[in-house]
Amino acid sequence: MELPLYLTFNEFENHYYDHLEKWFEKYSNTSEVDYLQFLANLYSPFLYYNFANDRLQADATIQIKNCFFPYQEMIGLSFCISCENEKSGRLLKGMNHKFEWKTITMMEYAQYILDRINRHFSVNNSGKRENVLDFINDYQVIASREGAGYCLNYNQHQQTLPFLKAYLPVYGQTVNIAVYRDFIFSVVQIAEFIDQKLKEVQAFEYMIYSKLKSEAKFKVQMNNQFLTICN
Repeated sequence: MELPLYLTFNEFENHYYDHLEKWFEKYSNTSEVDYLQFLANLYSPFLYYNFANDRLQADATIQIKNCFFPYQEMIGLSFCISCENEKSGRLLKGMNHKFEWKTITMMEYAQYILDRINRHFSVNNSGKRENVLDFINDYQVIASREGAGYCLNYNQHQQTLPFLKAYLPVYGQTVNIAVYRDFIFSVVQIAEFIDQKLKEVQAFEYMIYSKLKSEAKFKVQMNNQFLTICN
């Protein structure tokens, strides 16, 4: 069962029990804990644990490859091949392309995907008004090479689909900044709602707070070990 990702707390809260009822209709041998686990996994990628404040905070970002060629501004190169492969592909004889990891917001990522889809519409004009959401997971649109710039990983892209389905306009050229701000504000409230429900059924181990705090502590420990080895 595919549950929608909501961008505002009010929408999420208003639909909570409706979706829970449908969940039980489809999965009769499950409990509300299973439903809450699913929701926790749906929203936790947009959050992180803040040590200083001992609380969850929004972190709607994604790390992607930014492909480029050495000295491309000097020689006028503007196309990129084999960016999804970890090994450098060949551009011209004796020249390798390179990439660097870049972290961007999910709003920027969504706008990039929207731009790619609209470019697809302009090149493949069918004479009818195309639906953006019909192409958000089209491999030829998403994974095609368009030159030096962001090189998308199609498998990673699958993880962004719940957000894109909720956020991208059905028709249009730009994403809505105000809606994104609402999401950044609401996602912490949504997480706290889910965690409160998990507390009520004493399923503490599945709480988003507990999970992200544990992951954050593990990262700090691994980083400290790495620094100790290096020193």
